[in-house]
Formats: sequence, structure tokens, C-alpha cells
Amino acid sequence: MKFNKEPNWIYAENPEGDIIAEVTFPLYTSGVVAINHTYVDDSLRGQGVAGELMEECYTMLKEDGRKAKLICPYAVKWYHDHPEKNDIVAR
Repeated sequence: MKFNKEPNWIYAENPEGDIIAEVTFPLYTSGVVAINHTYVDDSLRGQGVAGELMEECYTMLKEDGRKAKLICPYAVKWYHDHPEKNDIVAR
């Protein structure tokens, strides 16, 4: 799946331009974003798209030197299940 990337938003659109998957992570405090929302359209559920969003988000934040406060329940679970990625989690 092709994801579009903006500084605080990663998303995918269908051919009609509707958002079908996204993760948002607005600025929380200096150098820290809040992963506050993950969405995957029903048509894509169970295909690992939410995990792909988290991987993309992790990579972007790591490359930028930013940390993440986990607010979204899916993000909390994903980072719990991937402790090797916790180096970007703000404590």
C-alpha cells in the first residue's frame, strides 16, 4: 500500500480521494508528538494495514529524532507488542 506522508500525518487514499487508512501524530511538546489516532477502513481490516502505518510512523519519527507519547489504544498495544521499537516512546 502506498502511504502519503506529511510531518504529522501518514495516510492512504482510495482512487476517489477518500482516506482509507491513517495515523495522526500532532505536536505534543518540543520534540514529542502524540500518536492520537489510527484508522483503517473496514475494507482493509485484518490485512496488517494498521501495523504498516505504525512501522511507517516509527521510521519517520526515528529519522527525525522525535519521540512519541502514545494516546491511541492501537498505538499503545502495537508498541507493547514491539518492545524493540520503544526507543522513540516518550516516558
